[in-house]
Amino acid sequence: METKAYFPGPTKVRDNVRQARSLETMNPDMDPEFYEMYSLLGKDIGKIIGTDNQVLILSGEGILGLEAACASLTEPGDRVLVLENGIFGEGFADFVTIYGGIPVVLKFDRLRAMDTQLLQEYLERDHDFKYATLVHCDTPSGVLNPLSDICPMLKRYGILSVVDAVASSGGEPVDADRNMLDICLGASQKAFSAPVGLTFASVSEAAFKSMESRKVPIASYYMNLLSFKDSIANQWFPYSMPASDILGLRRAVDNILDEGIYEFQERHRRIANAVRNAIREYGLSLHLENGYSNTVTVVEMPHSIDVDVFLKRLKKEKGLLLSGSIGYLKNKVIRIGHMGENANMTELLFVFEAMDSIIERMGYKSTEKLKELFMKHMA
Repeated sequence: METKAYFPGPTKVRDNVRQARSLETMNPDMDPEFYEMYSLLGKDIGKIIGTDNQVLILSGEGILGLEAACASLTEPGDRVLVLENGIFGEGFADFVTIYGGIPVVLKFDRLRAMDTQLLQEYLERDHDFKYATLVHCDTPSGVLNPLSDICPMLKRYGILSVVDAVASSGGEPVDADRNMLDICLGASQKAFSAPVGLTFASVSEAAFKSMESRKVPIASYYMNLLSFKDSIANQWFPYSMPASDILGLRRAVDNILDEGIYEFQERHRRIANAVRNAIREYGLSLHLENGYSNTVTVVEMPHSIDVDVFLKRLKKEKGLLLSGSIGYLKNKVIRIGHMGENANMTELLFVFEAMDSIIERMGYKSTEKLKELFMKHMA
């Protein structure tokens, strides 16, 4: 039985992306055409995330970008504001500490989008921070945070922003320039629907200036974003770039541009709304109270159903891989990924048909069918 996965990333990869990765490549160290292609790809990614800032494409999974941003900005003794309403948001504190910074964690309700009034009140009391970190979509809970309120507020206090937009980029409007993001981080394997292996980072002039004015050198070679700033002009990368992976991402970005950025994001919005409405009408509970992402939906299962057993039965009996969560949500919720290539009606019909079958046989009764409810809300 073929197994289909609907995790909140990595996502399904389209055939034309796989084929692009199999093509003969240019020499990424010496061929001027490769530098031209790399530069244009960065600009096209910039169109999708809404920035004219330089976009760097790095060899490494999305976590690379998070650590690289902290490595490049943090000097020993720097105070860094870590905005946290989820597991990944909390994790930024570890990167800050590794590079000698002092993380100050401001915690928010994990069932809701960040409370910007609370943030405003906090910054009025204390705003002596070099930069702040936050996650746009924290995938373990699916919470989406309001960049348009948070990042301009940070900017008014002279605080740079580092935003993990790995799980939102493409599927959600990020609008990095309009929302005043200084470093916006994304990755190949989420809504962009390319294989795992690449990080991208848009970097503002203010962020580059902060790196250039450091009193001590950046304490990493591989994590040094500043070393990429003049790569195109100098025709030199700090390490050999993974040309085949980048050709695959080039094709994946073209898939989004061919569909249209607005149309791509609107597809995510419509499907996410239909998923949430179907779940509610079926009688299950969404984990969050607000701040719902259009790329992942997190569902609380009835107490009578063992989440681990439910997920194992979906895989064994229906060939469906859904995801649980991690940390404090382990064995409490399931996560339905609907981003990139997985954000389409056919794929979600398969998910809900399989869920209908297994959940009923595990004793949960509803007068409705998830599949039929989803179709109704997509109409």
